[in-house]
Amino acid sequence: MRKLAIVEFLSVDGVMQGLGSPDEDRDGGFEHGGWGGPFGAALGEVLSPDVGAQTSAYLFGRRTYEKMAAFWPTQPDTDPMAASLNSTPKYVASRTLGDLDWSGATVLAGDVVEAVGDLKADGSGTVVALGSGDLVRQLMAVGLVDELRLFVHPLLLGTGKRLFGDLPWPCSLRLEDIASTSLGTVALTYTVGQSISSTSSSSSPGGAGSLAAADQPAR
Repeated sequence: MRKLAIVEFLSVDGVMQGLGSPDEDRDGGFEHGGWGGPFGAALGEVLSPDVGAQTSAYLFGRRTYEKMAAFWPTQPDTDPMAASLNSTPKYVASRTLGDLDWSGATVLAGDVVEAVGDLKADGSGTVVALGSGDLVRQLMAVGLVDELRLFVHPLLLGTGKRLFGDLPWPCSLRLEDIASTSLGTVALTYTVGQSISSTSSSSSPGGAGSLAAADQPAR
């Protein structure tokens, strides 16, 4: 059984849209593309030198896949991230893509929730989803995400697509690691724990049941 880890770069107000370049994603008239650039030089201070060592598969939505596939296959294997991405199986949730040019990439067929569940059940290690906000929100809503790895850059954008959407109920998070860069980015790793259902919150006055559930160890 594999776990599913989500890797995201965010502003403090939770925006993930258009991190890399001005024209990456202008949906909704977004004009702040490329906001992550100034903080990239210091990310090596919080990234493990054996990045990708425990990753047995990568998972993308269509748009993120197309951006990644246009860049990483041309990068040298002396870059640890390029070496991991180019040599590891990659799965893409898409109803429109056919044959994929990036070596080792496969389109997930059928229902995406069922397909990702099957992907987790097959093998060992970690399936890592990069970006892919729409896909991640679907997987969070059905409880398939086991770990969040968030890199929070020190700025407020005020507008743009947020990573987290509606959930059927809250769930607890357990902080596993925290580090920061010299440029102010905070790297947070959370284990996603048990759901805190509405029945728990109503089991005692003042929502005490919800608080008690949040204090339980994450599973």
